[in-house]
Formats: sequence, C-alpha cells, structure tokens
Amino acid sequence: VINCRLAGAALIAPAVNYWWPGFPANLSTEAYALQHPADQWALRVAHYAPWLTYWWNTQKWFRSSGVITGPPEVFSRQDLELLSQDPERRKPRPLVTSQGEFESLHRDLMVGFGTWEFDPIMDIENPFPNQEGSVHLWQGDEDRLVPVSLQRYIVQRLPWIRYNELPGSGHMLPYIPQISRRIVKALLLGEK
Repeated sequence: VINCRLAGAALIAPAVNYWWPGFPANLSTEAYALQHPADQWALRVAHYAPWLTYWWNTQKWFRSSGVITGPPEVFSRQDLELLSQDPERRKPRPLVTSQGEFESLHRDLMVGFGTWEFDPIMDIENPFPNQEGSVHLWQGDEDRLVPVSLQRYIVQRLPWIRYNELPGSGHMLPYIPQISRRIVKALLLGEK
C-alpha cells in the first residue's frame, strides 16, 4: 500500500543484478563482460560465495570492487571531470558508512548481487496504478558501473517506469549541475 502523500520514487543509476532470471542470458553476459575484470571477480564472489565478500574486498593480493575503491577506469570522462572539481566526492561520506564499512559497502554487494527470491523484472507491479505518483529511473549512457543496456531492458519490461537517459553522462548524475533539481521537478510536477 502506497501512502497517498508519496509523490513518487527516483532511482538514480540503480545497481542491477546480472543473475536476475528476467534478463536474457546473452544481454546479461554482454553487460557483465563490460565490467572491469576485477569487478567481475568481486561480483562473482558476492554472488557465489557471499561469506567471502568482506575478505575479497579487503585482501591485498588482487584489486577489489571498483565501487569500493573507485579507480579511475570505472568512471566516465564526465565523472572524472566532476570528481576533479571536488576530489572529496570519491570518498564515502560518513552518512553512507554510518553503520560501518561492512554493513554499508560489503553487505550491499552481497544483497545486491546475491540470489534473490523474486525477479524484479517480472514480479514488480506499478506502485502507482492510478497515476497518483510516478517512478523515474535516471541513467547515464556512459555509466561504467551500471550498464545502460540492462536499464533499457528493464524499462521495456516495466513500461510504467519513466526512463530518463542522459547522453554523455556516467554514474555521478547527482553531481551534474541542475540534475537534482530536474529529478525533483519530474517527481513533483510530472515534468520530463
């Protein structure tokens, strides 16, 4: 049951699990192959051996998840420009890790890329069937952390999601001047 005071929901470059059964195998395989090899390993560990996720991402022999370490190759050209304007953005903010690094970063990988009991692509229904709110998905077409091809597939399967793809943008969408304002306007005023 949705509270009638909820204007909507905005998903900004949300993580996508390559193992969701609703994805065609070739599509998820192609998108997975676009990830840096170290990230492929980190995601495999989170999916197939979640109890090793913390160890994998804190050991020193191999590079761990790019989401956690933030090496330059996981960012688009625009992301790197935005980060150069404020290098502090690369560091997890205290609020993000307020429950501790394990709970906030490593468990997120285990949950996000683990085995799910339902298929979000097939099992989620429109939370606003009477148009009393909206769900928006914002995605940069040059995002190197979240493949745009999987987001496009999701919105084809769930046409009630209002898809906003930003050409030339990467993963750091909220740091683009005026984007946060556009997201709020889209939710509250129904603007595209």
